[in-house]
Amino acid sequence: MRRQARIIASWGENVYVKIPVTTTAGDSLASLARELSQEGVKVNVTALFTPAQVESITAAVRDGAPSCISVFAGRIADAGVDPMPIMARSVQIMADAPRSELIWASPREILNLVQADQVGCHIITITHDLLRKLDGLGKDLDRYSLETVRMFHSDAEAAGFTL
Repeated sequence: MRRQARIIASWGENVYVKIPVTTTAGDSLASLARELSQEGVKVNVTALFTPAQVESITAAVRDGAPSCISVFAGRIADAGVDPMPIMARSVQIMADAPRSELIWASPREILNLVQADQVGCHIITITHDLLRKLDGLGKDLDRYSLETVRMFHSDAEAAGFTL
């Protein structure tokens, strides 16, 4: 992974090398992140889920090259855990690492964009399906309700179903 990271980093100044927080055996890759970052390799450490992981990786990259730390908030939510406290804590942990940016990864809904902004997250990944929903952001809920009822009515008419 070390050799591959150095090759990928050589592709351009704007390249961030993505490395996972652990090996497939669960061993931390914080030392690799530290080594690469201190060499000037910009890293995006990915697949973080816990504040302890954020602490470890932040300490590893704090004094190195610019970096990103990707916390998978959407997958945290998929586990039935509210990601907001974890993301807010991550922002706090990273406060003394100004060259690092927190990524809200794997969002599931537009609300996640609002939540990321509320906690001070630096970056959020947005999928094409979520981008298509941006026009609904801040929509008047009474109007949205009416549009939904009209859509239901239109769908029922198009189906030709009657009782």
